[in-house]
Amino acid sequence: MSGGLTRGLRLALAGAWLVLAAPGTAAAVAAGGDGLRAGAAKVDVTPAADAMPERMLGVLDPLQVRALVIEAGGARAALVSVDAGGIGEAVWDRVRTRAVRELGIPETRLLLTATHTHSAPFGPAPGLDDKIVAAIRDAARALRPARMAWGTGRSYINVNRTIIDPDSQRWWEGPNEDGPSDKTVAVLRFDTPEGAPIAVYYNYAVHAVITGNLDMISADIPGAASRYIEESLGDGAVALWSTGAAGDQNPIYFQQTYDLRAIRIAAYAARGEDIANAMPPGGQGMDRSDPRVARLMAQQRQMALSMGQMLGEEVLHVLRAKLTRPAAAASIAGAQKTVTCPGRRRTDSGRAGYAGSYVDADPVAIRLSLLRVGDVVIGGVNAELFTTIAQRFKRESPYKQTMMATLTNGSAASGYIPNETAFGYQTFEVLSSRLKPGCAEQAIVTGLVDLIGAVDGGR
Repeated sequence: MSGGLTRGLRLALAGAWLVLAAPGTAAAVAAGGDGLRAGAAKVDVTPAADAMPERMLGVLDPLQVRALVIEAGGARAALVSVDAGGIGEAVWDRVRTRAVRELGIPETRLLLTATHTHSAPFGPAPGLDDKIVAAIRDAARALRPARMAWGTGRSYINVNRTIIDPDSQRWWEGPNEDGPSDKTVAVLRFDTPEGAPIAVYYNYAVHAVITGNLDMISADIPGAASRYIEESLGDGAVALWSTGAAGDQNPIYFQQTYDLRAIRIAAYAARGEDIANAMPPGGQGMDRSDPRVARLMAQQRQMALSMGQMLGEEVLHVLRAKLTRPAAAASIAGAQKTVTCPGRRRTDSGRAGYAGSYVDADPVAIRLSLLRVGDVVIGGVNAELFTTIAQRFKRESPYKQTMMATLTNGSAASGYIPNETAFGYQTFEVLSSRLKPGCAEQAIVTGLVDLIGAVDGGR
């Protein structure tokens, strides 16, 4: 995009910011409250060459920590997005401890979310917590008077991924266009009183797995979308991805991965090993000198950029035309609690299509977080959830402006958390879940709604 077009888009977005919401739309923040301030920053967390995970061959695009600090009435909160497979409990513990000690941000007002890119380290990266704290500190130093607004749009780059295979008539992974899928893109924007963008916090449910077979470092769809939004807004704006309930949601265009999977299955079978129902890590066993493999991997790179741009365009559309009235005052409140559900341990193997066998295991603790900024509510869960759980939470929340951020504030020992109906499916997510049916969905939704009541008690 040329510099002229970028400036033009910025002017259009600034003008659209002043347009009032449609009649009947709830205000972006509660009446009253204190003056709002916001600051944002990002820090590169791409592994150095000597710290690269063994299976990674190089860097396709950089990984970032993006942080947004907001402040009102003497209360501070931080929203943080990390290009990582997950946020381990050890990293969460160190970051939350330092956030309150060094920055005056209690853990009840901290949301630390992984983008869940499958092309980044899943284990603890050396020094990650230092860089997360550095990003939050930089954002706090950038605090300035701000106003905020909320809007939602729709993006069709995700699809339910649990299907009945037409050949085997067993559960498998594939595009189920009739399955539950939340297309909502929730957008929370902060800018200066003069209209200069500070940050965009956006929420969407899709797995960041497009580049998962490349064995190269990449922020996948979340990174591509955030870079596109930031380039479009200019002026140093930071775009933070928030992972929605994507436990059963794949990118809509995922055929290259399915084709590469078939190639791998055939290659392993030729060596006398059947991996058809037990896939090894992405990319392992691939012959990259094969022209077809090289073409499919090149197409994966293109698809990550394309879908990131498509999602970014919808976020920009919301910023132009679908925001509530901007407000310069807000109350900030947060709370956390832990719910516990009965656990199980699987005693057999197999990726999908056959019932699993289990024995009782220790109960599983699930951390719930709730942050309210004015009339905007973000519910956090430290696990991967199926999409209907988030949809139910949004229905039962007393606030219209509600979203759910998963993979947030640590990592539960649950594995995937299916909705109650899905526990009858023989998919890899359900089979690998360490939770018994009958508890998690209700505990999460009720727990988060109870936390809304707890923070509202202080209004």
